[in-house]
Amino acid sequence: MSPTHRAMSAHPLLSTANLRSHQRRTKCGSRVAQRGVGLIEVLVAVVILSIAFLGIAALQAMSLSSNNSSMARSMATVASYSIVDAMRADYSNAVAGAYVTSTALKASSCPTDTSTLAASQLAQWCGQLGNSLGVADTTTGNIACTAGDCTVTISFLDVRPGADGSTQQTVVTRAML
Repeated sequence: MSPTHRAMSAHPLLSTANLRSHQRRTKCGSRVAQRGVGLIEVLVAVVILSIAFLGIAALQAMSLSSNNSSMARSMATVASYSIVDAMRADYSNAVAGAYVTSTALKASSCPTDTSTLAASQLAQWCGQLGNSLGVADTTTGNIACTAGDCTVTISFLDVRPGADGSTQQTVVTRAML
C-alpha cells in the first residue's frame, strides 16, 4: 500500500477526491499560490500610470510657462513696431528728436503730456507697454535715434529666467525711419 493510501485509510475524512484537491492546492503555481497576484499587478499598473500622469502634468505646466514667455516677447515686439510706425507717420518730428526719451519710460508712471503728437504717441505707447507687459517699474521703454536710425529698447519681467538666470528680459528693435 502506498503512503498516500495509508494516510487516507488512517484519516476517515480524506477521500481520494479530497486528497487530490488538497494536493492541487498546495502545489507551487496553484490557485493558492496565485491569490492576490492580480491585485498586485493592478497596483503596479496604477503606480506606473500615476507617475506618467504626473510627468504629463509637469510637461503641461512647462508648456504654459513657455507660451506665456513667448507671448510677452511677442507683445514687446509688437509694441516696438507700434512706436516705430508712429514715428514713421510723424517723420519730421521723429527726425527732429521729438520721440527720443532721455530716460526710460516706466509703465508704472507714464507721461501725461499730450500737448504734441509725439508726446501723445509716447504716452499712448507707455500705456500699451503697461497693458501688455505689466504695470511695474521694471516694465520700461526707451527710444534712441540718430539721423533716422532708431533703436527701441523694451525691458520687462518674464515668468521664465533667461540664459543668464535673470527674469528681466529685454527686446531691442533697430529700424530706419
